[in-house]
Amino acid sequence: MTSAAVGAPAAGRRPVSRTVVVVYGAAALLTAAGLVSTLWHGLADPRIALAFGVLIAVGELARWGALPGEREPAPISAAGALAYALLGENAGQPVGHGVLQTVTVVLTAALAGAVPHVARGRGPALDHIVRRVLTVGFAAFCFQPLYDSAELRERFGVGPGYAILLLLLLGLTALCDAVLAALVVWARTRHPFGPLLRDELRALLHIGSAVCATGAVIALGVAVAGLWALPVFCVPLLLTQLSMRRYAAVRTTYRQTIASLARATEIAGYTPQGHARRVAELSLAVGRELGLSGPELTVLEYAALMHDIGQLSLVDPVPDGATALLPVAEQRRIALLGGAVVRQTGVPAAVAVVVERQADPYREQPMSARIVRAVNAYDDLAGECATASGPLGALERLRLGTAYDYQPEVVESLARVLSRGRPGPRSDGVTHG
Repeated sequence: MTSAAVGAPAAGRRPVSRTVVVVYGAAALLTAAGLVSTLWHGLADPRIALAFGVLIAVGELARWGALPGEREPAPISAAGALAYALLGENAGQPVGHGVLQTVTVVLTAALAGAVPHVARGRGPALDHIVRRVLTVGFAAFCFQPLYDSAELRERFGVGPGYAILLLLLLGLTALCDAVLAALVVWARTRHPFGPLLRDELRALLHIGSAVCATGAVIALGVAVAGLWALPVFCVPLLLTQLSMRRYAAVRTTYRQTIASLARATEIAGYTPQGHARRVAELSLAVGRELGLSGPELTVLEYAALMHDIGQLSLVDPVPDGATALLPVAEQRRIALLGGAVVRQTGVPAAVAVVVERQADPYREQPMSARIVRAVNAYDDLAGECATASGPLGALERLRLGTAYDYQPEVVESLARVLSRGRPGPRSDGVTHG
């Protein structure tokens, strides 16, 4: 590893992963097949297709106010798409739109609803559209051939068994979507797949479960009451969306408040400009590399932002704010003072523990404290020795301290993250909770 490869942004873009190409290719083939089939055969049940298309488009329009990083910024659109994929009857009459028409209607309506957002430069991410195509296609492929064969209607009718079957199919579809989302992120970042999938599955317990339940209710309601059920059964999900968006906005404001508090040491001249932000970004990247879960990453980020807050109690600032160069006793005193301050801010107690214990021997520290200590030392040493051997020298000094001060696995994870180029800042503060 050369010094140019450590700590410097990678030159040019990272090559596109083969996994991403395969996922995008599958979505493109399914989309093309749907368009060709629909254009050739025409729309089956056009009134139903139009009603669901309008619902999906309106759901996409309702993403106004969505915060960056939301897992499902358009839940009404997602629920409508899943309901159309699992629709077997309309007011007691069988429908026959099929798998390919389902994909075409869902994609066309989603793109139509996204036009105003695209015009404002805030359109849906391509990954999101690809996942929508594949998951809707998966749900329709599991349900519609079985329903069209009449075996499903004869065995389950429209009673409780049919509702349970829809929920099971939706659960399987949600699992497929979670695997796809984790797979794409893994392919782009090479973060451990297990924690990524775990975070996606945890997200399903929130807005994901509401989307699945609403999709099942819409499909059942339309089967019995007709298309009038569409607006009625979307109201609860709309209220859920508004509540969760307000919660996400509060969390974002909370994180911004913590980031502003962390900058107090920079404004007062105790630490270099951008130090807390750099440590937080790099700590998050190392935490993902080591497989920390979403809640653990949130604690890690808050602690990394506030790790130097104890320096405000010093009469004389530490030169360049480099606490890694201080005697161990002084590092511990600053860490304990910082933990006492953090406890007064109302953040979770786990954040204060990380701040308090960042100067302890690494074998006595929680994992988050080990990461913050190593990353903080790297940023201090890289600045202090920039005129000499630079970031590579800073890493070598960390490796020399792995017997007592820094966990070897954390240092090597830091080296791997730096070799890929410094991570970009998080755009929100929502996704880890």
